[in-house]
Amino acid sequence: MTSSKSPGLINWLTLGLLGLIWGASFMSTAVALQGAGPLSVSAIRLAIGALVLFAVARAMGHRLPPRSDRKLWLCIIGMGVFSNAVPFTLLGLAIQYVPSAFAGVTMAAVPLLVLPLAHFLVPGERMSWIKCAGFAIGFVGVFILIGGLSIFEAGGDTLPKLACIGAAFCYAIGSIITRLAPPAHPIAFSTGGLVIGALIMVPLALMFEGLPGAMPANAIAALLYLALLPTALATILLVRVIQSAGPSFMSLVNYQVPVWSVLFGVALMSEALPASFLLALGLILGGLALTQAAQKRLGRYPSA
Repeated sequence: MTSSKSPGLINWLTLGLLGLIWGASFMSTAVALQGAGPLSVSAIRLAIGALVLFAVARAMGHRLPPRSDRKLWLCIIGMGVFSNAVPFTLLGLAIQYVPSAFAGVTMAAVPLLVLPLAHFLVPGERMSWIKCAGFAIGFVGVFILIGGLSIFEAGGDTLPKLACIGAAFCYAIGSIITRLAPPAHPIAFSTGGLVIGALIMVPLALMFEGLPGAMPANAIAALLYLALLPTALATILLVRVIQSAGPSFMSLVNYQVPVWSVLFGVALMSEALPASFLLALGLILGGLALTQAAQKRLGRYPSA
């Protein structure tokens, strides 16, 4: 259903905080990879994040949803897979070969990918011709971002770039799943998603990478940041915003994430981005602006 009610100041402030937290996560992933493999980075951040959220939930008197609520648990499993385990791993694999700032820029594609999914799955989120035009413009930007026609050439960094786009698509799916989930307390729902993600990734990391060896202090600090802020805290904030203001509003965070990721990557990691990235980002954000203008003209945002 839809509502004419504004998302409200709290949701806007939360959106800004999430943009900063997630914008720094790509740089932090690059640093964490200096001490552990991509599967281990994903597994460790999920395991620590799950433990922290579980402790917070118990301290606040919340428990995981009952196993009898199968529909809710299907959504929790979907969130654990598509918002946690798979995208964390894809980004870790990709950032070994592409700049962390590039990975952050690809997250601007998330709202574009939400549009067609929401059109078919979320009531009131139909694709108007203006949204279709915005989607087309943004899609051209994504195509340029991953290398244009060069993606059809063998070799190079095409697969890591496509892995970043794959992670963005996973986040879009996770956003829709969270939006359509039955009512549940955000902390319980978030904890369940992280637990599922950890249960998937910890065995895979041990199987393919084994126990990580001695890690440098900066890699440990980066892992702790990833576990406590972009994973634990941000998961709670993510669910709260989606359930109160909807996935399309939540997707606005992706205007900020690319900017922060570029600032952190260039300023702190000395990463270089070609001019085509700026053109691609401009097209993507331009397409998003067009779709959001259409949403604003309708005077509504999706609501829980």
